[in-house]
Amino acid sequence: MLPSDKLAALVTRHAALQAELSEKTSPEVFARLSRELSELTPVVEAIDRYAAVLREIDDVDEMMTDAATDAELRAVAASERSTLEETRERLEQELRLALIPKDAMDARNVIVEIRAGTGGDEAALFAGDLFRMYERYAALQGWKTEIVSASEGTMGGYKEIVAEIRGAGAFARLKFESGVHRVQRVPETEASGRIHTSAATVAVLPEAEEVDVAIDEKDLEIDTMRSSGAGGQHVNKTESAIRVKHVPSGIVVFVQEERSQHRNRAKAMAMLRAKLYDAERQRRDSERAADRRGQVGSGDRSERIRTYNFPQGRVTDHRIGLTLYKLPQVMQGEALGEIVDALMAEHNAALLAAEGGIA
Repeated sequence: MLPSDKLAALVTRHAALQAELSEKTSPEVFARLSRELSELTPVVEAIDRYAAVLREIDDVDEMMTDAATDAELRAVAASERSTLEETRERLEQELRLALIPKDAMDARNVIVEIRAGTGGDEAALFAGDLFRMYERYAALQGWKTEIVSASEGTMGGYKEIVAEIRGAGAFARLKFESGVHRVQRVPETEASGRIHTSAATVAVLPEAEEVDVAIDEKDLEIDTMRSSGAGGQHVNKTESAIRVKHVPSGIVVFVQEERSQHRNRAKAMAMLRAKLYDAERQRRDSERAADRRGQVGSGDRSERIRTYNFPQGRVTDHRIGLTLYKLPQVMQGEALGEIVDALMAEHNAALLAAEGGIA
């Protein structure tokens, strides 16, 4: 059975949030409370359904033990109880998952960095393929993708591309994409038809807010410069590109996509906050490495997580041993959700086990 005290506490908190939101408050507090309420509402609705099923089971049990109930009605009640028990078990599992401590950043937007690894021009082309896969997947989720900076490869694709993906739950669904992605295929430039293996690294960072990371302006070195690459005459006339270095950490970010220097600076600061926050997350994760080893989402960026084999039309995620013979659909972003769902399910199962099943 689920812990009734935890369920009652969630219902109480939900009612308190509704009461607080009905009072006058600052826009910042209103936004924070609204976000918490929106996350808690589906959980409380599930608690209500669970409580209703428990009441129905009690009513059926009472009917079955009542001496006045005839045999035919008792048989109907027994059948109904079996159905109610199945519903109870399903709702109980949903609530167990809902009670797992959430990653505070799951609802955040993300910054996705994709860099070509080993494989030269083919690696850059693969990096471009990965970016388009995430861009299409994001569109299917109703999210928006915006390129922050990009360095194109000589034969196409990208040596490096950084993009922001904005949408509810973006980090929750994309955070397991960090790591080394490997591709096996015959390059278009390969005359002998030999299969080449190339790689690209992906880093998915949650967008950090100012309250998450404090940055002292004295620790920054900010340079402006002319944007490079495609963009027409405007690019050559305006020093709108921004390069920001955080001296204590050595982290450097570069943004050139916007024509406005002010907007590029804002994006650069957002990227810097995300990188600083991510560095702290990785430090904390490494301290818990012994407990988390073998789990999905260990955060090890050097880990080879997935192979895309074009001759065989398959995609294999090595962390959970999942293979899909749907490579074209995955690259189109359509079947990527199947891999994401499997990774999230494995992650939740591990968290449930760590929590002792939320007994």
